[in-house]
Amino acid sequence: MASRGDRRSTLACAGPDGARGLTLVEVVVALALGGLVVLLAHRLCTGVLEGVRRVDQARTALDRAMNARRYLSEAFGSLAIGQTGDGPFTGHPAAVAFDTWQWTPQGFHTRHHVDLHVDEGRLVAEGVKLGDSVAALGCDYLLEPGEEAKWVREWISPLSAPLAVRLRVIRESGVIDTMLFLIGPRG
Repeated sequence: MASRGDRRSTLACAGPDGARGLTLVEVVVALALGGLVVLLAHRLCTGVLEGVRRVDQARTALDRAMNARRYLSEAFGSLAIGQTGDGPFTGHPAAVAFDTWQWTPQGFHTRHHVDLHVDEGRLVAEGVKLGDSVAALGCDYLLEPGEEAKWVREWISPLSAPLAVRLRVIRESGVIDTMLFLIGPRG
């Protein structure tokens, strides 16, 4: 038979309905498991947020690259040669310069001079950055269409333009991006 003191210590550990309380070891284990769950949830959320950031950066880079291609396609497609006030089409192995008609925010065309070249690792035209991490630019100019198409490395006629321009953007990583732009109405 239990003494009265033993009975009181048992009752002191028991709750009002007779349920027994948690020991210190059980509380520490529960806190450790809870902390582990919080840590894993934090790492999962951090990983998801990092993935979202990388996707957003990739989307922004792709948008920038596509906008640059649209700009160049529009510029080459509306080339201005042979009209009063138009500058000559100047084609060098690593740069190209010409006048073109471009849309303004007001909704009409104005003449712009485009000087496409590499400046401090960036592909630029009219002061607008079209690409980053560019080591070099290679330009070729189409003289004749057809099966035996003839490309030249330099355009020397100030009164006309080539049929097309092929740009090879050589990245610092060694990747070469080749783009072909057809010339619009020729003067």
